[in-house]
Amino acid sequence: MDRETLTAQLRAFRDEALRELAAARGEDALEALDVHYLGRRGGVLSGLMRGIGALPAEDRPAVGAVVNEIRSEVEGALAAARAAARADALAVRLDHEGEDMTAPGRPIARGVPHPIVETVARIAEVFGQFGFVTYEGPEVESDITNFQMLNIPPDHPARDLWDTLYVDLDGGLLRTHTSPGQIRVMHAEQPPIRALLPGRCFRYEAVDASHASEFFQVEGLMVDEGTSMADLRGQLDEFGHAMFGRGRATRFRPGYYPFTEPSVAFDIGCVMCDGSGCPACSRTGWMTILGAGMVHPVVLQYGGIDPERYQGFAFGMGVERIAMLRHGIGDLRLFLENDLRFLEQFR
Repeated sequence: MDRETLTAQLRAFRDEALRELAAARGEDALEALDVHYLGRRGGVLSGLMRGIGALPAEDRPAVGAVVNEIRSEVEGALAAARAAARADALAVRLDHEGEDMTAPGRPIARGVPHPIVETVARIAEVFGQFGFVTYEGPEVESDITNFQMLNIPPDHPARDLWDTLYVDLDGGLLRTHTSPGQIRVMHAEQPPIRALLPGRCFRYEAVDASHASEFFQVEGLMVDEGTSMADLRGQLDEFGHAMFGRGRATRFRPGYYPFTEPSVAFDIGCVMCDGSGCPACSRTGWMTILGAGMVHPVVLQYGGIDPERYQGFAFGMGVERIAMLRHGIGDLRLFLENDLRFLEQFR
């Protein structure tokens, strides 16, 4: 075989390969052509290159240059065809998987604050106008902070009021009220103190329409020089009017709590009958919404505050109780069921 004949075969190979590559569709077809034309073993170009050995020595460099030129041209055409095949495959995939942006979107449900969360926020808003700052305390307390520092020693009969859930043998317990927050705030802050302490509480209760083993309270504490029952009455009157209406009647009546002295219950005119008397208020015309009183001197001492110089008042309320009265809800179990039919009513 001479130089001209081999060169002509190489150029015919190039033309045929370029024509086949231009007509091929899909990466599998291109892969087959790659093996057929450029494969190291059995490829058409490899077979033609074996003919170079039969040429005279002076012709081999010129033919080798032609081989390199043709190989580069075919490999370039193969790479371009593969890129085009990938682009076509991607376009088909995108067309198949793409979203129709002109179609209506899927509706996203708009949530609302839970009535308990909303009630806590409203209570904090009312007392925040009088300088009360919201604090958080732990849900697991010790016997010392939950009882003893609140003037409730181990043998005190008032402990029967709390069905306590203990978590270990060292006195750790799930807090039965938010009152331990009083001690924590007094240790952390110096008078004057105006603190609001919302949080979850736990007691071993039989669950019914008015009792639960898990519930929310909001504790309030004010400590300053010259603080009196008049200050307490004024604050609670403003709170009652803000939550239940400016014309709502309010009253103090005697109560008992170990950590306050004197202690009172704070009542409002019945929201169901407007004070005329109904089964909801036991025909009295009044509903109790919280307990309060002047902070006991022993509690101030446990909080590191001199009771001779400072006086304070405290109050505590059940958030579920306030929410039930505000919205006319008759069963507190509804707050824990996550029933959207119930929650959607507060949108």
